[in-house]
Amino acid sequence: MSHKVFYRYNVTTERYERVYPSGRERFYAALRQSTVGIAVGLIAFVVAYSFLELPREKSLREKSELVESQLATLNRRADQALEVMEDLASRDNNFYRVMMQSEPMSTGQRYAGLERQRNYDAIDSMADSKIMRLTTDKLDLLDQMLYSQSKSYDFLAKELSNTAERTAHIPAIQPISEKYLRAMASGYGYRRDPIYGTTKFHEGMDFSSPVGTPVYATGDGTVTHAAWKSQYGNLIELSHGYNYTTRYAHLSEILVKPGQKVKRGDLIGKVGNTGKSTGPHLHYEVRLRNQPQNPVNYYFYDLTPEEYDKMILEAENAGHVMD
Repeated sequence: MSHKVFYRYNVTTERYERVYPSGRERFYAALRQSTVGIAVGLIAFVVAYSFLELPREKSLREKSELVESQLATLNRRADQALEVMEDLASRDNNFYRVMMQSEPMSTGQRYAGLERQRNYDAIDSMADSKIMRLTTDKLDLLDQMLYSQSKSYDFLAKELSNTAERTAHIPAIQPISEKYLRAMASGYGYRRDPIYGTTKFHEGMDFSSPVGTPVYATGDGTVTHAAWKSQYGNLIELSHGYNYTTRYAHLSEILVKPGQKVKRGDLIGKVGNTGKSTGPHLHYEVRLRNQPQNPVNYYFYDLTPEEYDKMILEAENAGHVMD
């Protein structure tokens, strides 16, 4: 290996004289050269690492980008699926179950068994853990909603199989035949009390008819009351199942007994003028879950559309309460 030769000009002799550095000077010179070389190498490595991509790193980056894209797509699909399930749940509670007269599923029932807090340590330690956890949460929710909705449809299918029986039990005819009716005395709603003169809510309909006019059961059911009851006078109350009951008040005769099974159209009593009453009539109520309903909506079996329209008009305009 060749070494550099250094000369120094001697002003006394006016000649160039060769310089022989000491061992220490040679050591430091070599150290400086090595340091510069290492520094240049490190700079070159950093530049190469920062701006140049190795094949293995390129493959890993591409795979990571693919995973991110797939997770984002999966997350969007989970959102869409949850929107569909929410719509199905809303229809289930607000249409199908209302139509079947069934209680809506509560939030607790619909999401029963869903663990809201779970151990996600393994997921959190992975790359893209946030979107993975979010997507996993959504899929857990979707699984539970699918299960609950499936059980709900099983229930509704069973309810639907009982439609014929349900239809027979729901009040669906007038309690007095059209040919015996003199007039509708009062409809459902707020009316003036004929005795006290105050305004009160009339929970049924009053049909003016002669004493002794036949009164019929408006749906299949069981007699739960057949006796005198305060202001109702002689009262028959039928339980039809499916949360329905009907009341027939102010009767002159009661022709059934508690516990007796009756069919729609069976003769159960006769019109009278008993209890708090100002004239011969039948006071008729339809109750669902013990809440009064407008009876005019429950005559769909024995009225033509024209008769039904006439009934509604009379119910709206009839304001003379007889009880």
